[in-house]
Amino acid sequence: MVFSDVSFLFIFLPIFLFTYYLGKKRKIRNIILLIFSLLFYSYGEPIYILLMIFSIIFNYFFTLFMAKKNSKLLFITLITFNLGLIFIFKYYDFFIQNINNIFSLNITYLNLALPIGISFYTFQILTYVIDVYRHKVKVQTSLVNLGCYISAFPQLIAGPIVRYETVNEELQNRQESVALFSEGLKRFIIGLAKKVIIANEMAYVADTLFQGDLEHLGFIGVLIGGITYTLQIYYDFSGYSDMAIGLGKMLGFHYLENFNFPYIAQSITDFWRRWHISLSSFFRDYVYIPLGGNRTSTLRVIFNLLIVWLLTGLWHGASWNFILWGLYYALLLILEKFILKNIIKKLPKFIKHFYTLFFIIIGWLIFYFTNFHDLIIVFKSLFGYYGISNLKLLQHYQIFKVRSIIIFIIAIYFAHPTKFGQKNTLLNYILLIILFLISIIFILSSSYNPFIYFRF
Repeated sequence: MVFSDVSFLFIFLPIFLFTYYLGKKRKIRNIILLIFSLLFYSYGEPIYILLMIFSIIFNYFFTLFMAKKNSKLLFITLITFNLGLIFIFKYYDFFIQNINNIFSLNITYLNLALPIGISFYTFQILTYVIDVYRHKVKVQTSLVNLGCYISAFPQLIAGPIVRYETVNEELQNRQESVALFSEGLKRFIIGLAKKVIIANEMAYVADTLFQGDLEHLGFIGVLIGGITYTLQIYYDFSGYSDMAIGLGKMLGFHYLENFNFPYIAQSITDFWRRWHISLSSFFRDYVYIPLGGNRTSTLRVIFNLLIVWLLTGLWHGASWNFILWGLYYALLLILEKFILKNIIKKLPKFIKHFYTLFFIIIGWLIFYFTNFHDLIIVFKSLFGYYGISNLKLLQHYQIFKVRSIIIFIIAIYFAHPTKFGQKNTLLNYILLIILFLISIIFILSSSYNPFIYFRF
């Protein structure tokens, strides 16, 4: 089940909200949230719901024991257990595949399906365990409250990664209100529109181009595909984050922002301060700084950055293109930090913006193509090897329809800060209702509704 499903919008969510607000006490509302969150997850993962329940119970009791005894051994056990789960389900077969290829072995694969959202909820667990061990937060004594934190359906499947310290107090003492609910509903509608109106249309264009004959796209075809995929992944993921933040507010939670208009960035460093903020801040605070951060020698800083971005790439998937993608950004950030920083500062804003967007689009092409043969063809096309364009591009005439062009323009416009929906005026409320109705029309008229980050 996803937020842009009719079954979620008109069955699950209304029933949940009605039941949730029937409960008067905080404990009852948390129990209702936990039950519905587990039902939400079990809709897509009927087997792996048992894995999540086991993970909640295991981390609850072991973290209690760890905090009571201040045990480093239990801390290491918890970290190993949680990272081990991700490794087994997400990376084991990739690791074995490479071992088999290198040493001509025939080790058997596990062929396990990847539990939806395992990277997100496991990283949330890690923030809880680590911060309790560091005495940054108190250990959670309520199994229900910890279960709500780990499994809360607004951010369960695709983030943002919500740190325990962010919602620690609100698990027990949050205050729901009509004003906050209204604000959350508004944010949810905007996120839904970003997903089903913009992201899905851009996905259709990008996939139509990139899943066809790549050699006949030429420079123009690859450029159109690259730009539309760049817009797709932003509106897809930021739309989901908006919906998650909105749902959180409807329940009294204040999740932190996950995007800050990343495509207006003036450098790659600036881009990563604005993109998937919850992930980049996680690696900064729990990996980069413990490794020494910037407080070491130049060579060590470079090493730290390489480790962080290798892990960032791997977090996104067990594939060499994700590793390449992570190291690609590591190289760019190292160059900016030690060589290009002062040069970039002196450039005109439009040059800095063009430079940043060029390398962002290159990065998303690496991210998209898991097959290196296809990736090489795309880069050849991008740099003119197959010509500027090709008449066979016209075979994809359906991507040039008026609706796609209009939505493309809208996507470009709303990638910049605007005041749409910010003021609580009658006109804005009417516009939001119209936006919601248009979103429902798009959902009902299309079966093309992928969520990119569900696979992570």
